[in-house]
Parts: sequence; C-alpha cells; structure tokens
Amino acid sequence: MDVDDDARTIGQRLRLIRAARGKSLRVVAGLAGVSKSQLSEIERGERALDSLKQLVALASALRIAPSELVRLPVPAPGNGHTDATVEAARLVLTAVDCGRAGGRVLPVEVLRDRVRRVQEMRRRCRFAEAATDLPGLICDLHTTLATGRGVGELLPLAVYLHVQVTSMWLLDAGAPLDLRREVASLARRLAREHGEDVTLGVAALSIRHLISQGQPDLAQAQLDAAPLPATTPETAGLVGGLMIRHALVATADDRAGDAVAAMDTAEELALRFGETGEDDPLGFAFGPTDVGLYRMAIALEAGEPDRAVSLAQTIQPQRHPFMTRQSAYWMDYGRALARVPRRAEDAVRALRKAERMFPIQVQRNPFVRDVLAELLVRSRRDAVGRELRGMAYRAGLPV
Repeated sequence: MDVDDDARTIGQRLRLIRAARGKSLRVVAGLAGVSKSQLSEIERGERALDSLKQLVALASALRIAPSELVRLPVPAPGNGHTDATVEAARLVLTAVDCGRAGGRVLPVEVLRDRVRRVQEMRRRCRFAEAATDLPGLICDLHTTLATGRGVGELLPLAVYLHVQVTSMWLLDAGAPLDLRREVASLARRLAREHGEDVTLGVAALSIRHLISQGQPDLAQAQLDAAPLPATTPETAGLVGGLMIRHALVATADDRAGDAVAAMDTAEELALRFGETGEDDPLGFAFGPTDVGLYRMAIALEAGEPDRAVSLAQTIQPQRHPFMTRQSAYWMDYGRALARVPRRAEDAVRALRKAERMFPIQVQRNPFVRDVLAELLVRSRRDAVGRELRGMAYRAGLPV
C-alpha cells in the first residue's frame, strides 16, 4: 500500500491504513485483542507499540503484512549509503541465485580473513565500513565456491557469513523482510549441501524474519528440523544460541512455559562453560551476560517491562565483547524504562547511550522510533528534552 508514504511511526501508518480500509477503531482493536483506547493512543503517538506479537495482531486485523507497518519513511533516517548498500546486496544475491556472482576466485584463507574482518567491523558498530566491504565479499566467496574447489571449507564459511554478518547487517539497516528471507534461505540451502550438524545448526539460527512476519510455527519447524550438535566447549555457543531461539519463538507463540525451559537450558550451558568471549571457535560470544541480555528482550516481548528493568540492573553490559550487544542492552533498557512510571528521563539517557554506540540501530528500529515518538509527547524543555529531540530528529521524527 502507498497510503502511508508520509507516515513516520507505526501508529501513523496504522491510522492511515485503517482509514483507507474504512475500519473503525473499535473493530480493529477488537480483532487485535487490544482496547479501543490503547489503539487510539498508539495511533496518536501517545503510546509505543510494545512487541512484535502486538504488531502482528494489528497487521492481521487490517489484513496486511506486518512489514507494511514498519517500513522506513522516505527519506530514511541515518542513511548515508545504507540504502544503496541494501540495494547492492539485493543485486548481488540475485546474481548469486543465477550462478553469475561475477567476483574473483580467491584462496580460502583470504576469504576467511575477509569474513572475520567484516564481522569484526559489524561487532564494533563500524556499520558503514562493513557496508563497504560486504557486497564484494559475497561476490568473491560465491564465485570461488562455484569453482568446486575447497567446497568443504567454503560452504560453512558462506553459511556463517550469511547468518552472522549479511542477515544481521540487513536487520540493523531496516532492510525489507523479503531480502532478509532470501539470505536465510540461501544459508539453509548451503548448509544442506554441506550436510554437517554444526553448519545446519548455524543456518537454523536465522529465524527472526519468520517471527517478524507472524509465523512462529514455521520458525519452530525450522529449529526442530536442525540436528542439535553434541555440546562441547567448541559448540556451546551454538547450542546455547539455538536454545535462545527456541525461547524467542515460544514467546512469540504465547508458550511461556516452553520459553522459560529453553532459557533455563541456555543459562545452564552458560554457567557450565562460562563467558566464551571472542575466542569461541564458531564466533559466538555466549555466556551468562548474553543470556541475561536475551532474558531482557524476552521480558519486553512478553509485556513485562518491570521485569526487564529488574533484569537490566543485574547485568554488566560492558562484559559482553561485542559493542552491538552492549548497544542492544541500552536500547532494550530504554524501551523498558519508558513503560515504567516516572522513569522517562532514565529511558532517554539509556536510549542515548545506545545511539552513541550504534546510531543506525536506534534510528532505524521501528519499536525504538515509536518509543521516541511517545517520549516526545510528554517531554519537557530541559536538558533531557533536548537530548530526546535530537535523537528524534536524527531518527526522522517530527520535532
């Protein structure tokens, strides 16, 4: 639909699409399982949308795809050459699908070093640098893979690149869901070709797009189909990551008991093997800190901001080796604080810390943008208010 081209928040899109469909507040609220007053507040920007589950319910009530509600405005915030890189990635992936990657044939060690370097850029929140290198790396890796030499090493490397770098970069960029789905499908196809449990497990991690489009059943099926590798010090990060994905899917599917059980298993693994730091052989920084960060995210998705705040106060985010995850902590903490009475100023400070670390993640995340819009409605003309208006402006919101 193009009725929402000028909309800057999820709430504005809801209102415009609802009006275009000729549906009343009462009808849409009833279908989505929210109150009429709550939906009215969301549309007016007085209340941020709280979760993916709520987003999917509202999209279903309007009979549209959830992606219609979270499209970035035009012009998109924090752009630089981000959108150009997203389109470059789309063209590269199309060329790969047609067997015409058009890159260079390079030694495996050179490609492995480049994957490691671009992953490090992303982990350090050097978003633009990763964007510069990523399309060419995809071309070169797939061109080399097409020669049929070194396939045993190149297939798992390609799977890792697309799950841990390409998919995550596109998520940070707010790229269209269909492109993220294409990358996940490519990773699964390559993993099946390789056939080893670890590679299949890595590919199974890419389920966020399925949750985002309201299909937790498909995400669960993907996880169930992946063989669980034997748990060793080398695979603990992967196994823990799969348990966390089980918990995320269960939360999206209203299976709280299953989510608790999966997170408890992940925590047991984290306590048994400790913080893997940056030395995990598969590239996962798994441990008690990472589990704590995901417990926060799950509490937010489950509509328990008080619990998310309590969990946040037990976590030392600086212990996580990846700046992207430290930024995620402050982003989720800020979103949770915004839901707690008399904590709006603390919410602004937390979100500002996240933005300093990883600007694009804050400026393009639809739920954070909605929180900023809500906080603007009740902001004061003081120092904190100035910080908030600055963030809102950089996120493309009217101030």
